[in-house]
Amino acid sequence: MIQKNSEKQNNLMQSSVLCYKEIMSFREAIAYLDVSESFLYKLTSSRKIVFFKPNNGKIYFKRIDLDNWMLQNETLNRCVLEPNLTHKEEKK
Repeated sequence: MIQKNSEKQNNLMQSSVLCYKEIMSFREAIAYLDVSESFLYKLTSSRKIVFFKPNNGKIYFKRIDLDNWMLQNETLNRCVLEPNLTHKEEKK
């Protein structure tokens, strides 16, 4: 039980550190995005996410690029959509 709490605290500390890093390794990006290794490889191989590979070595990411990728398909909620729809109907 004590070991589980210690692991949770360690994971929480690592997550909070990642929020301040500007450049992340592949492993850090997996933790930051909360995705699997294979999913992130698919994103990089299909060029759906911006990454850097200096000297054809390890893969690195800018935190801002990871944030932009996470926020790319915004879904508006009903509170935003309804006023726009009623406004368009009034113009007709």
